[in-house]
Amino acid sequence: MTPAASSSPPSRRRAKATPCVLLTGFDPFGGESTNPSWQAVAALHGRRIAGHRVIAVQLPTSFRGADKALRQALREHAPQRVIAVGQAGRRAEISLERIAINLIDARIPDNDGDQPIDAPVVAGGPDGYFASLPLKAIVQALRERGIPAAISYSAGTYVCNQVFYALMHALRGKPRVLAGFVHVPYLPEQAARQPYPVASMSLETIVAALRVVIAGALAAPASAPGWSAGHEA
Repeated sequence: MTPAASSSPPSRRRAKATPCVLLTGFDPFGGESTNPSWQAVAALHGRRIAGHRVIAVQLPTSFRGADKALRQALREHAPQRVIAVGQAGRRAEISLERIAINLIDARIPDNDGDQPIDAPVVAGGPDGYFASLPLKAIVQALRERGIPAAISYSAGTYVCNQVFYALMHALRGKPRVLAGFVHVPYLPEQAARQPYPVASMSLETIVAALRVVIAGALAAPASAPGWSAGHEA
């Protein structure tokens, strides 16, 4: 027995040995006091789904901080699947993002006050990466459960897209680790504060949707890295 193993309680060693799914959500931004992406993933922290423990990590809505926190979480947890989640307040459904682009073009400052314009996520990186999750199968499963869902072909150019691109770039040499990004709508209480009518979705429904996404991700076999014109996403 190694010194590290002998210093850890048996329950902690068993938890570390159990494969995990990493979920990430963001802190509030843009004047909001809450962020449904974090509330939803936090509700699933510690759950077991298909033999995998769920780990939820909050990322700052910060161009400098989000990438650092994401890389730290990947190193610490060595997940089998990674599902990053963000808020898209004007959307009416669960949006499974298909492609991340190598571009930051912030329409508003991040929570650190930074507002990069026309900057790459990774200098010299490819133009984009596809998600490696089985998006069409997951969308079908969500709709069968009465949850509005669709594949999206634009994750924007704000911190969500940056995290999505950085995630797929970090996993480019790990084809057995499937990953992607999910955008969720406003919560009803957020929609009620907007000056114009916008769609919303209850936290309960968002959490149920993420459980379906996780199950679909775990049911998919490991495949090739996401950047491939012929990759089925």
